[in-house]
Amino acid sequence: MRKLLLVAVLVIASVMAYAGPRAIGGRLGAFSGVSYEHAIGENNMFEVELGYSIDGQSDFWTKYGSTTTHSRGFGSTVQAAATYDWIDPFGATFPAMPKGEWHWYMGAGLAAGFGWYGYAYVPSTYSSTGIVGSTTNWGFVAPCGRIGVEYDFWFPLQLSIDYRPTLGVGLWEKTGTSGVQSALYWEMTCLALGVRYKF
Repeated sequence: MRKLLLVAVLVIASVMAYAGPRAIGGRLGAFSGVSYEHAIGENNMFEVELGYSIDGQSDFWTKYGSTTTHSRGFGSTVQAAATYDWIDPFGATFPAMPKGEWHWYMGAGLAAGFGWYGYAYVPSTYSSTGIVGSTTNWGFVAPCGRIGVEYDFWFPLQLSIDYRPTLGVGLWEKTGTSGVQSALYWEMTCLALGVRYKF
């Protein structure tokens, strides 16, 4: 028991010793929510986000009848994303400043989400209003990329703006159709402002 406790203490101490600077705060944009960054070494970081969108849009290529078409779901959507980012990659850095620091970063990761009780939009070929299905649910798992720029103040505050597109596999369920369909999901408008506290 003592040996197990000693091993646990050593593991926790090692993790704490390795832990780099961190930042937590909010993300305002296509999916507003919580954002957390954890530095790994001097030039890398791990970023995790959990966001929510009310009446936001989700885009898919789906089957409607016998035709593959662009469908769009509007409704409440929850999305989680995590990326591994490289800070100032390729040695490209901003000029030194008397206070604070500018950095840019890029990375790749994975996003997943679920939307429910929305309504669906398809081209007017299939509906005079373009709206079909009073209840639409959808989900997706998608690789995502990230590119952004951030400013670290000389006090514990960080501001950032980044672009995080996603493209991957989706599932789509629409009233009046034959159950759940597989679909191609994409999100290309995910631009957001981050405001985080550094510690």
